[in-house]
Amino acid sequence: MRVSLFDYGTGNLHSLQKALEAHGARVRVEADAASALDADALVLPGVGAFGAAAGSLAAARHDIVAALDAGFPCLAICLGMQLLFECSEESPGAGLGYLPGHVRRLQAARVPQMGWNDVAPVARAGAVDPLFAGLASPVVYYANTFVPAPAPDDGTRVIGWSTYDNDRFAAALRKRNTWGVQFHPEKSASAGLHMIANFLSQVPS
Repeated sequence: MRVSLFDYGTGNLHSLQKALEAHGARVRVEADAASALDADALVLPGVGAFGAAAGSLAAARHDIVAALDAGFPCLAICLGMQLLFECSEESPGAGLGYLPGHVRRLQAARVPQMGWNDVAPVARAGAVDPLFAGLASPVVYYANTFVPAPAPDDGTRVIGWSTYDNDRFAAALRKRNTWGVQFHPEKSASAGLHMIANFLSQVPS
């Protein structure tokens, strides 16, 4: 399958690209937001600052949201997950607004959260989301100061929770075929690679 890995213009995407390729994806690093939709799936990585990254998506904002609404598969990681929301306390700029709500600062004595933390997948009708299939309570790698704050009763599906310094936050969300995770699966050893494989298994062949 063809996967577009979006490049906001900052950071190293190498580890994420290799993780996707390890599970059979043909990855194209793409800096043009509209062209990034010419693939079977889109990955929004967790590299950069909210305002600048939002600006790099702005020209194709309508097309991206329309594609996600139509079921185009997307995995949004850390900053990428935050860009699915309307705005962020980190910096000015309009996100995609695909998920109602905003991004807030962690309510913790020490930020950023750097290191390993567990995720509690949410079970509905006796089953967890396919992203967590085969993973009971994964331990994942975080590098974040901000977390999502979904609007109440917006229909967004929280599929996993984490707690840092008594601050409980949505670690993973799903809407249609878009998954957002606040942690870095590409840095989360075997559990993270398992999630990447689970995501790719949901992409139509």
